[in-house]
Amino acid sequence: MDIVELLILLVGSLAVTGFARAKGLPAPLLVTAVALAVSFVPGLPEIEIDSEVILTVVLPPLLYSAALDVSWQSFRQSIKQIRRLGVFLVIITALAVGLAAYLIIPDMDWPAAILLGAVVAPPDAVSAASIGRKLGLPRRVMTVLSGESLINDAASLTLVRVFTLIAAGTSLTIWQDLGIFALAIGVGFAVGIVLGVAVHWIRMRINDPVVETIMSILLPFVAYVLAEHLSGSGVIAVVTAGLYIGYNSPKEGYATRLQERPLWTSMDVILEGFVFALIGLQLNTVVQDLVESDRSLGQTLTAAAVVLVVVVLVRPLFVFESYVRNRFHGRWVRPLRVRLSRGHPSLRWIRGSAEPKLNWRELTVVSWTGMRGVVTLAAAVAVVADPVEIKAQDTIFIIAFVVTVGTLLLQGLTLPFVIRALKVQDPREGEEDVRSEMRLNQRTTEAAIALLERRRSAWSEQYGPQAVDSVVNRLKARLERQAETFRRDAEEEEDEERNAPMRLRGAQIQDIRRELLDRRREIVLEEREKGNLDEEVMRRVLVTLDAEELAMDSAQASRSRS
Repeated sequence: MDIVELLILLVGSLAVTGFARAKGLPAPLLVTAVALAVSFVPGLPEIEIDSEVILTVVLPPLLYSAALDVSWQSFRQSIKQIRRLGVFLVIITALAVGLAAYLIIPDMDWPAAILLGAVVAPPDAVSAASIGRKLGLPRRVMTVLSGESLINDAASLTLVRVFTLIAAGTSLTIWQDLGIFALAIGVGFAVGIVLGVAVHWIRMRINDPVVETIMSILLPFVAYVLAEHLSGSGVIAVVTAGLYIGYNSPKEGYATRLQERPLWTSMDVILEGFVFALIGLQLNTVVQDLVESDRSLGQTLTAAAVVLVVVVLVRPLFVFESYVRNRFHGRWVRPLRVRLSRGHPSLRWIRGSAEPKLNWRELTVVSWTGMRGVVTLAAAVAVVADPVEIKAQDTIFIIAFVVTVGTLLLQGLTLPFVIRALKVQDPREGEEDVRSEMRLNQRTTEAAIALLERRRSAWSEQYGPQAVDSVVNRLKARLERQAETFRRDAEEEEDEERNAPMRLRGAQIQDIRRELLDRRREIVLEEREKGNLDEEVMRRVLVTLDAEELAMDSAQASRSRS
C-alpha cells in the first residue's frame, strides 16, 4: 500500500465514520459495509494487509486507549467474569472450532485446525462497546466487555504463537506449551508495570503537558515491541501499562489530562475506521483467491459457514453454562460453605469472594457481543505470510475473513435490537452518578472552606493580616455560595425523585445545559463583533465555557465506559 492509497483509505473511512456518527449509526459496521461494496469496483488496486503493521502500529494504541478508560476498581471486582470470558472462553472456542474444522476440511490436520480456532477465537469489543455506550448499557456489563477485550487478545495471540510452531512441524510437550504461556504473561506484565511506573514517575516531575502527552503516545508502542522482543505478550504489556497510567492519572497535572483525552479519542476513531475499512476491502481479494484456487468454492464456503455457526453458538453456551452453575452454586453450595465456616472458624477460607452478578438479560447481551475484528484479521494474515509452510494456510485466511465479516454483520446489526428488546438499559445509574457528583462537589467545597480557616493565621503572618483577611473573606464567601448551590441542587434532586411523576433523564438534562452553553457562547461572539470585547478576554471566557462542557462530556464518557 503506497502513501496515496493509505491517504485515500484514511480519508474515506473517516468520511464514512463521520456520517455514521452524525446519524447515530454503528460506525464500524457502516465502514465495513461500504468497503465491501467498494471492493468490487472495477480497476480498484489490490490492497494488501501487513500483519506487522496492524499488530505493531494499530493494535497497541487501541488497547492502551481502552485500558486508560477502564475503572480499575470495577475491573478488579469483575475479574472472575473477565477471566472466564477473556481466557477460558478463548481456549474453549479454539478447541470447538478446531474440532469442527478438522472434521469437515479434508486437507487440514489437527494443529492447523486448532490454529484456525485460535485465530477466530477473540471477539473485538470496539463495535460492541460503541453500541453499548450509545444505548446506555449498565456499567457492570460495560466493565465485563471492556475487561474481556483487554485480555482475550493476549490469550488468542499466544495460542496462535504456540500452534503456529506445532503446525510448522516443531514438537512441543505440554510443559513447553505451558511455559510459553507463562513466559508471555510474566514478561508482558513485568514490562508493562516497569514502563508504567517509570513513565508515571517522570510525568509527575517534569510538569510539561506537551512532553507528557508525547510520552503517553510512545508508551504503548514501546511496551508492545519490547515485550514481544523478550518473548512476552505485547498485549499484556500494553494493557498493564495503560491500567497503571489510567489509575494514577488523577495524580498528574490537569493540563495533561485535558490534552490527552481528545487526542486518544481522535486516534481511536481514525484507527478503528482504518482497520474496518481494510476488512471490507479484502472481500474482492478473498473471492479471487477462491476462484483461482484448486479447492472447491462451495466446499470452502460451507466450511466457513460451519465455523461461523460454531463461533456464534459457543459464546452463549459458555456464558449461560456459567450462569446455571453459579445459580446452583449460590442456592446450594455457598449457603453450605457459610454454615460450615460459621461452625468451624478454621474453615472460613471456603466462603469465597463476592463479585457483581449479571442477570439473564445482561448475560444475553454479553453472549451476543462476539463480533470479530482487528486481531482475527491480523492473525490470519500473519499465518498466510509465515515463510514456513502450514497446511491449509489460504483456507485459514478465507475462513477467518468470512467469520469476521459474518459476525460483524450478523451480531453487530442485531445487537441494538437485542439490547432494546430486553430493556437492558439502566437510566437510573446515570441519575445516581449525578447525585454522587453533587455530594462530592459539596464535600470538596466544604473542605476548601475549612482549609481557609485553618491557614488564615499562617497566611496572615506570611503576607500580612489586612491583605489576607480581604482575600480569604472573598474566597470564603464565593465557596459558601457554591456549597449552598450544591446543597440546594441535591435537595431539589431528592424532592424531584420523590414527588415528580416523570423525571428528565441525565442525557436530557445535559441537552438543556448544552443549549445554555451555546447561548452564552453566542453572547460572547456578539460582544466581540460589536467591538465591546477584547480578543484575549473573549478567549479566557470561552476557555471557561469549554471547560464546563468538557467536564460534562468527560463525566458522561466515564460513566458509559466504566
